[in-house]
Amino acid sequence: MTTTAPPRPSAPASPPSRPSPGRRVLNRLLRWWRQLTAMRTALMLLFLLAVASIPGSLLPQRSLSRTNVSQYFTDHPTLAPWLDRLFLFDVFSSPWFAAIYLLLFISLIGCVVPRAIEHGRTLFTAPPPAPRHLQRLPENGTLTTPLAGPAALDVVEEELRVRRFRVVRREGRTGPELSAEKGYLRETGNVLFHLSLLALLLGLAGGKMWGYEGSILVTEGQGFCNSFQQYDTYSSGPLVDGADLTPLCVDLEDFEAQYEQDLTAASYTADISYDVDGGEPVTTTIGVNDPLRTNGDRVYVTGHGYTPQFSITLPDGTALTDLSAPFLPTDQGTMLSQGVLKVPDLGAGRTDQLAVEGFFAPTAALQSGVGLLTSVDPRPLNPQVAAIVYTGYLGLDSGLPQSVYSLDQDVIDRGALTEVARANLAVGESMTLPDGTVVTFSGFKEFAAVQVSHDPGQVWVLGAAIAVLVGLLGMLLVRRERVFARVVPDPDGGGTVLAIGSLTRGSADTGPRFTALTDDVGAALTTRAGQAPAAARPLSQEDPPS
Repeated sequence: MTTTAPPRPSAPASPPSRPSPGRRVLNRLLRWWRQLTAMRTALMLLFLLAVASIPGSLLPQRSLSRTNVSQYFTDHPTLAPWLDRLFLFDVFSSPWFAAIYLLLFISLIGCVVPRAIEHGRTLFTAPPPAPRHLQRLPENGTLTTPLAGPAALDVVEEELRVRRFRVVRREGRTGPELSAEKGYLRETGNVLFHLSLLALLLGLAGGKMWGYEGSILVTEGQGFCNSFQQYDTYSSGPLVDGADLTPLCVDLEDFEAQYEQDLTAASYTADISYDVDGGEPVTTTIGVNDPLRTNGDRVYVTGHGYTPQFSITLPDGTALTDLSAPFLPTDQGTMLSQGVLKVPDLGAGRTDQLAVEGFFAPTAALQSGVGLLTSVDPRPLNPQVAAIVYTGYLGLDSGLPQSVYSLDQDVIDRGALTEVARANLAVGESMTLPDGTVVTFSGFKEFAAVQVSHDPGQVWVLGAAIAVLVGLLGMLLVRRERVFARVVPDPDGGGTVLAIGSLTRGSADTGPRFTALTDDVGAALTTRAGQAPAAARPLSQEDPPS
């Protein structure tokens, strides 16, 4: 008797090995990339970008008008600093807006490029074979004809080609069949829409990289040249060099502001003369929505104000005339303006300096009870200035930056500047300082706030925006249609049963179009066979296998 040794127990299965740290990091990156490049993420980022742009439309922006931003700080002294910390006065150049912009850019690339490649392959791919069960398609029907199967398909092919379908004939399992498709422009419009949106972002980014803006206040009779050193404020892209700026010089000859009956500004027009690279001066008129366009630069008028003029007569008879400085509006409704005229050099033998600080009122009136000068109308009907004269040391050569539109309060607090006189002056009136110096308010001129912009991506953005609209129209108006046909012998006679089915994307009401197709096919079959037409009927389970 033989004995069999019991089977040896099998070794326990080893637990699956844990991926290496590098592999886990790679898997997380791939998972993050798939989430970022999903269409849902792109739509969310696009919506988020639109929402992030709202503060830029509701709040004044420094890139457009620093005066309006200053006015907002004056009107909301508590709220404005907090908004400024969140970059809400520089929305479109803020870090958080740039982050959304960059993520949307990457997401669109990940979404659109594979889709465009796939669509390119589809354009050169034949329509798919007919499904096995045509009766399951949304629109279907059958026609009987005495024609042979290939002849019946010839009729269907002719009708479909008239309708601009791309047609392919095949030999199916149960007999000859036909597949047709049209409406590729729908997906082409979809791809064009997203590629144009990507091009739009590229154009905006290019404008920021190679573009620049400069703002300056120009008084009538004065001018400036296109140089960063002359602008009051400017911003430029990281790839902009000062030597690459257009050699453009502009002189402001005259400025006119027109007002509505409620005294709101209706329009600004500025008569200017300009030359490029030392050429012949050209005279033109620009407005708020009618800028000067030359050599890729645009010169806008973004605001206006008043420049009071003073003359100073020293005790020895020396006269300093045509001294002026722009006063910035503190009230846009009445154009009450504040500013300072700094005179660092009073002539030979004088070591002290002089400043005239105050308010300019285009239409002056005294506030009842307090006697302070104010303005009741933005038009210069009764111009006056409330002037305070200081003498001493202005601190202009101290190396510390200070505004040209106001005095440094620290200099006054230290006693370097001393107030010596103050008065409300109309045009032509004067006040005499203790040392015999006479300060005269001699008149005023208007100034224009001018902005020079250079955006090389502007044309690119315009073309991309037009392409976005074209792609959107293609998506909305073009239908993607597929039609399938199959012929089998008629079990009740010697004819042929023609089964037709249709599948349409992008349209809910497809019945009339399919009915028109089957009616035309039935009429063509009748004409070809020379018999009475037969109406198409829906496929059912009793129909021949298809």
